[in-house]
Amino acid sequence: MRAVLQRVTEASVCVDGEVLSQIQNGFMILLGVQKGDDEEDARLLADKIVKLRVFADENGRMNRSVTDVGGSLLVVSQFTLYANYAHGNRPDFLSAELPERANSLYEHFVSLLNERGVPTQTGSFGADMKVSLINDGPVTIVMDSDVLRKNKLTGNDL
Repeated sequence: MRAVLQRVTEASVCVDGEVLSQIQNGFMILLGVQKGDDEEDARLLADKIVKLRVFADENGRMNRSVTDVGGSLLVVSQFTLYANYAHGNRPDFLSAELPERANSLYEHFVSLLNERGVPTQTGSFGADMKVSLINDGPVTIVMDSDVLRKNKLTGNDL
């Protein structure tokens, strides 16, 4: 799984001109599911995201997590995170998971975030969405569950 986290002061998703979801302070998360991903990939990302310390403390240092600051999350499915753009000018998305399986893992990921006590909103899986956000910092971090798995296996903690 691949997640693009953007620290935001606000973010929203509209479908057919209607606001579907919106948050204030927190993370806007674009989530891509790759063929072969499973529930462990979702758990690894969820655990890391809720503990990631990139929000300012009282000294202005990035030292607080989204949980510490009482932030929220907005998660939007994004199969294009697995675009293969190496050949030609039209990318393929063959390594992205098929929609039914991807949606199941997307929903599992969202449920894990909610279980960890972080208010989580979503987009509409497979819909044509308009996403708006105000990136705070800007702070943008790309996470991949494959990296987290490798570090877990070697005993390294990120």
